Amino acid sequence: MVYVWHERVTAMNKRVTIEMPDEMLRLVEEYAAEAGAATDAYLREVIEQHLEDLHDITAAEAAMQSIRDGEPTYTLEEVKQRLGLDD
Repeated sequence: MVYVWHERVTAMNKRVTIEMPDEMLRLVEEYAAEAGAATDAYLREVIEQHLEDLHDITAAEAAMQSIRDGEPTYTLEEVKQRLGLDD
């Protein structure tokens, strides 16, 4: 059985410097403006979302591997019946 838990951890911020092509920076600035955010805040949000996506993908891959390894799966009806939630 695979369980997924997301928890946002607040820690001291660290400064990171990156280099990117001018066109990429222009797009980031454009998207940030459309979102009504400062460029650095927008980039931080994009990176955070990407990291959460990677975590979710890893959890999904682990769940799929469990199924391939023979872990049983249940339909919604079976779960309701096992939990005594039949209408």
